[in-house]
Amino acid sequence: MTDPLSPSPAQPEADMQEAATKAAVFCAAERLFALQGFQNVSVRDITAEAGVNLASVNYHFGSKDGLLFEIFRRRTAELNRERARMLHEANGRHGGTPPVREILEALFAPPLKWADPAGDRRISVQFIIRARSEGTAQMRDVLQNDVSHLRRFADALIAARPELALEDVYWRLHFCLGMVHNNRFAEFDRLHHLSDGLTREQDADGLLARMLDFAEAGFEA
Repeated sequence: MTDPLSPSPAQPEADMQEAATKAAVFCAAERLFALQGFQNVSVRDITAEAGVNLASVNYHFGSKDGLLFEIFRRRTAELNRERARMLHEANGRHGGTPPVREILEALFAPPLKWADPAGDRRISVQFIIRARSEGTAQMRDVLQNDVSHLRRFADALIAARPELALEDVYWRLHFCLGMVHNNRFAEFDRLHHLSDGLTREQDADGLLARMLDFAEAGFEA
C-alpha cells in the first residue's frame, strides 16, 4: 500500500527530503506508540528511532500530541474507508439492501484483517487499540462523538431488519462493536486455557466466520 506521506518522485529534492523525514517520524512514532504505549514514548525516542533531528516532530506535527492525533486520524480514516468500500460493494450486489451478514462483514473484516499476525497492518491496528484506552482528549472526543462512519451501518441494518424496533437495532450494533474491540489475536490466551486448547484460532478468516455466525444470529433473534 502506498503511504500518502511518502515523497513523490516529482517533488523537488528539498521537498522530497522533508516529506521523507515526515514519513520517517510518522512510521517510527506509530510503531513505538503501538508497542510501548503513548505515555512511555518521548519525542527523543521517536526522533532517535527515525534517525532524524530532534526538532522534526514539532516542525512537521506541532507537538507530540499533534503527531499522535495525525496518526490516529490517518489510520482510522483508512480503516473506515475500507469498511465503507465493502459496504458499498455489498449494496451493489443486493440492490441497495444487503443482508445482515454482509453488512456485518463490512464492519468486522477490515480491523480483523489488519490485526492478523500474518498481515502487514498489525502495528496500525495496535495503535488504534491504544487510542481507545490511552488517547489524548482530542482523540477521546472523536471516539465519543464522531459516529458518521457508523451511521451508514446503522441505516443498512435498519433496512435489512425493518421489523425490529430502532432501539433494538442500535443496541445490537453496539454489542457487535464490542466484539470488534475485544476480539484480538493477542488476547486469546485466556480463552485458549479455558477451553483446554480447543479455541486456538490461527487465521483471520476463521475468526471472522465465527464472529459473523454469532452476530448474525443476534440480529435474527
